[in-house]
Amino acid sequence: MSELKNDRYLRALAKQPVDQTPVWMMRQAGRYLPEYRATRAQAGDFMSLCKNAELACEVTLQPLRRYPLDAAILFSDILTIPDAMGLGLYFETGEGPKFERPLSSYQEVANLAIPDPEDELGYVMNAVRTIRRELKGEVPLIGFSGSPWTLATYMVEGGSSKTFGKIKKMAFAEPKTLHLLLDKLADSVTSYLNAQVKAGAQSLMVFDSWGGVLSPRDYEEFSLRYMQKIVDGLIREHDGRKVPVTLFTKNGGQWIEKIAATGCDAIGLDWTIDIADAKRRVGDQVALQGNMDPSMLHASPERIRSEVETILAGFGEGTGHIFNLGHGITPDVNPEHAGAFINAVGELSRKYHK
Repeated sequence: MSELKNDRYLRALAKQPVDQTPVWMMRQAGRYLPEYRATRAQAGDFMSLCKNAELACEVTLQPLRRYPLDAAILFSDILTIPDAMGLGLYFETGEGPKFERPLSSYQEVANLAIPDPEDELGYVMNAVRTIRRELKGEVPLIGFSGSPWTLATYMVEGGSSKTFGKIKKMAFAEPKTLHLLLDKLADSVTSYLNAQVKAGAQSLMVFDSWGGVLSPRDYEEFSLRYMQKIVDGLIREHDGRKVPVTLFTKNGGQWIEKIAATGCDAIGLDWTIDIADAKRRVGDQVALQGNMDPSMLHASPERIRSEVETILAGFGEGTGHIFNLGHGITPDVNPEHAGAFINAVGELSRKYHK
């Protein structure tokens, strides 16, 4: 078992005692950092950055050089699997990801092959191995994937959507087609995440960005059921250590009891749920990750500190809290404000861990 100099994040996930609340940020390697923008310019475009192991490693490590973070997260994208399935991923400036060949029929879904993580997605595994080597055991490395439902939304809509009209039409008019797609995606995500573990990821996270657009019944049928399938199929111990898994559904606060029942180790919370309420509801079953509104990083450092204190007090004493934003940090945030946030967690959380 490789030794970690700082295992605070893994300890909190296992609900073991820590000296202070661990902290990392979703999208901590990103456009708010000038050094990231410089490396991305060097790569040429976003996917070239993802596919170059040395540069993906560089941007993964950049926030750790700046801030006392307790985890690194693999630099990649949630849409690597649909891209490897041959849908033709490209990025429109200012519009986000799009697919040249979105799915609309049962036959198109039936024709999809499950990508080999060491072949079509080998560049991701190369990045994981490179990052893990360069981290030199400083902090653990988080691997991740999008959830089947979230990946399916992009694959059917052809890109981002405000109404999710096409995928919901498929869900209600052609459920057989959508279930086949979700089943294939669950198998793909499971093999992809397991390959990340074998390559060196020490913790896993599933991002269900769009589960919150579903009704409670449809969330269980089209999203949670397939995240459950992934949790059941993951490698949960590797290299002599438990491999914890966190499930994050944006706008999923109403369903946290059901998410906890999957057997995941932690639930990611967005900012629309009070952390004290979440802890009351799922208590000792799982660790909780979250959940400051990312827009709070535009406030003054004093206001950021008071928000951090409020969330820490909401969770209260003891372990099982990983401090994070309720979603990804936005590109227009001042890096000094991110630093004020991270330092505040370190300073203010110690009294909760006596």
